[in-house]
Amino acid sequence: MKAAQISEYGDASVVHVVEIEKPTRKPGQVLVAVHAASLNPYDTMVRAGYVKDMIPLELPATLGGDIAGVVAEVGDDVHNFAVGDKVYGEANVVAGNSGAFAEFAATQADQIAKAPNNVSFAEAASLSLVGVSALQAVTEHIKIAAGQKLFIHGGAGGIGTIAIQIAKHIGAYVAVTATGEGIQIAKDLGADEVIDYKTQDFTEVIKDYDAAFDTVGGDDFAKMFGVIKEGGVAVTMVAHTDESLAKERHITVVHQLTTATTAKLDALRELVEDGVVKPNVGKVFPLADSQAAFEARESGSVQGKIVLNIAE
Repeated sequence: MKAAQISEYGDASVVHVVEIEKPTRKPGQVLVAVHAASLNPYDTMVRAGYVKDMIPLELPATLGGDIAGVVAEVGDDVHNFAVGDKVYGEANVVAGNSGAFAEFAATQADQIAKAPNNVSFAEAASLSLVGVSALQAVTEHIKIAAGQKLFIHGGAGGIGTIAIQIAKHIGAYVAVTATGEGIQIAKDLGADEVIDYKTQDFTEVIKDYDAAFDTVGGDDFAKMFGVIKEGGVAVTMVAHTDESLAKERHITVVHQLTTATTAKLDALRELVEDGVVKPNVGKVFPLADSQAAFEARESGSVQGKIVLNIAE
């Protein structure tokens, strides 16, 4: 089978599509015939070697996490899937799976779920990590309620666009940062207030918010404490900062590590099938153009998720 692999860490040029053996399913896993996979910032981190000290890979390794496809094999110890089921979820090699950017992926059964029945494979593949990340932050860590105010830093990104949709469905007032084309994207998704981060300082525009969700990182996370009410919640996907100001204001800080499980993917699927969450695919590349897909994602030139088409 074909797979996009690396034999060394580096930039997009180290990604090569090669012929390898189809992965062997381990206990607790299913084998998925992958139709589509999508790229996330974490895939760049793995490829570039940013996490190699914490999670060393056995090279060569197949890249990617997000998949959508059809179950090809099921072990005797897996009871919630059958051959032929359309599924989506995770197949990242760093989580003990075989990697997503390939024609077949062996993945833990508890990291996938039945795919939404109203979207394409490409759209389903675009949803899993960003969708679970948004759902986990908004409903589990923040527990946003109708009438509350939520600030999302990075509202036009993969996670931010889904967080807007979930929060608005719940009934929250949502302010976000964005710029360029992202401003209109955030407005179209229902954001009540959009702050252009290139020309405006969000700390001068909003205040007294119940919670904030940071998908950007850097020094802005600490600045977010100044716009949150005393006793509020701040969730970040990426930042590490001095939390003394948060403690002074009795703000709960959560450094989120997303865990994609069948239950969370099932909850996301229901939101997609109910029309609450709509996927945002920016551009689709064939598997053979995996290098170009990475370059496009890292250049920031594409609005929306970048997807690899692996099987029609």
